[in-house]
Amino acid sequence: MTTDLDELLRSLRVWAPDVTELPPFDPATAPAAPLPLFATWFAEAVAAGQTEPHTMSLATADEEGLPDVRTVMLHGADTDGWSFATHATSRKGRHLAARPYAALGFYWPVLGRQVRVRGPVTAAPVEAGQADLHARSTGALAAALTGRQSEVLDSLDELARASEAAWEHAQREPDAPVPSWTLYLLRPEEVEFFQGDERRRHVRLNYRREEGGWAKELLWP
Repeated sequence: MTTDLDELLRSLRVWAPDVTELPPFDPATAPAAPLPLFATWFAEAVAAGQTEPHTMSLATADEEGLPDVRTVMLHGADTDGWSFATHATSRKGRHLAARPYAALGFYWPVLGRQVRVRGPVTAAPVEAGQADLHARSTGALAAALTGRQSEVLDSLDELARASEAAWEHAQREPDAPVPSWTLYLLRPEEVEFFQGDERRRHVRLNYRREEGGWAKELLWP
């Protein structure tokens, strides 16, 4: 059985007015800083049943400026910034070492909402990264202990053996250190909130960091 990708794409509809009802967003009610609004939208995505609302796209660039993107998990967000973690030796870790700047993208289709964040990235102290790792599940620790992220893999059998050994290690030593595991913090310079509208009158509110606070501006959809 073959699939006609073009035909399949044309058959899809997004936010058709006759079957879609998205929440309104009045930017005049938005707070002075982006973090409280992000926390509210995140909680509303969870309440609406959005699958894995804490997943986000992470965009980085290599030494030559060539972009890359992948899906990772948000580990936290506070006045210092948005945090995520990975091996410093992974592709994204190497990118951030060469160009310590990144962009994040959240998409919560159940509410027709997106949030985009970009800014400089710094590595948290080693102790913070290890504490973050050990506060997570045994599976997360096992995955970190498996290591060698982004390296070429010879076979799935090799992965299975390494993973099995890592799981045993994680269960035996739940505080096992993983030296390459690093917690990164993105300090936002811009945060954009996008509320979709079934009539395509999408609302885009952009926050820009300025000296002493944040400036807000509306963007054309």
